[in-house]
Amino acid sequence: MASVVGVKFKKSSKVHNFDPCGLRLEPGTSVIAETARGLEMGVVETSSRELPNASLNSLRKITRTATEADLRQDARNRKREEEAWETFVKKAAEHRLEMNLVNVEMTFDASKIIFYFTANGRVDFRELVKALATFFKMRIELRQIGVRDEAQILNSIAVCGRALCCSSFLSDFQPVSIKMAKDQNISLNPAKISGVCGRLMCCLKYEQDTYEQLGKGLPSTGDTVSTPDGSGEVLSVTPLRRLVKVAVKKNAGEEVEVAAYSADEIKILKRGKPEETVTTHKKGASYDKRP
Repeated sequence: MASVVGVKFKKSSKVHNFDPCGLRLEPGTSVIAETARGLEMGVVETSSRELPNASLNSLRKITRTATEADLRQDARNRKREEEAWETFVKKAAEHRLEMNLVNVEMTFDASKIIFYFTANGRVDFRELVKALATFFKMRIELRQIGVRDEAQILNSIAVCGRALCCSSFLSDFQPVSIKMAKDQNISLNPAKISGVCGRLMCCLKYEQDTYEQLGKGLPSTGDTVSTPDGSGEVLSVTPLRRLVKVAVKKNAGEEVEVAAYSADEIKILKRGKPEETVTTHKKGASYDKRP
């Protein structure tokens, strides 16, 4: 059992646990903390709480609450990031590299600048790094990111009208497949199931476990089932209501009728052809894994 506080850094949506080292910290307090990149300024998101199965030896520490000097240093860093952005675009053009710059970060101690960019395919930026290092006289790091990471950094608005999940609370990307949309009877129109990043919306994952649990034992579209009115082919399934819509031919020579039946009223006679599951994006690293 260890006492921890949650800290968020800049544009990261992930809240990291830190050892408060006896400091009484309230949400919204700016702090200086030890991270894998050195000292960084962050903001306390959650106040002190006990975390089971956590050891203080495995936690990074809060060094101090941010002073006025720290805040001025951070402001200078933000100004230099803006200047670094313009320099990067100019140098990339000089080297004829097609790179879309997404974000620039300078470490708190101003020892390193990190440039995040997207590009079509791999980019040989070794000469660009040398040019930037010569210009800035500090360590330079270039990171090529994907479209999902780009959307997370830019912090746009989703189709639901709220801030993107990946920018507000999601700490890690989860695999999302077209099968999830099918299981939830959502229109497969790409414009309706794709996020601003162009990939399937992360929220398709939220209710998938519930649909899978309720869908156990239910037939799939295309299965042949028996009903109180005869056998027929399954047209659609509604797991939440446990209703199955079936095209039934009650008697030979009669037209097919479509009717809805409770899952308890039907029996699966023959399975249809299994559908192909396509995963449109796999699990990727979250934007910020600093500590």
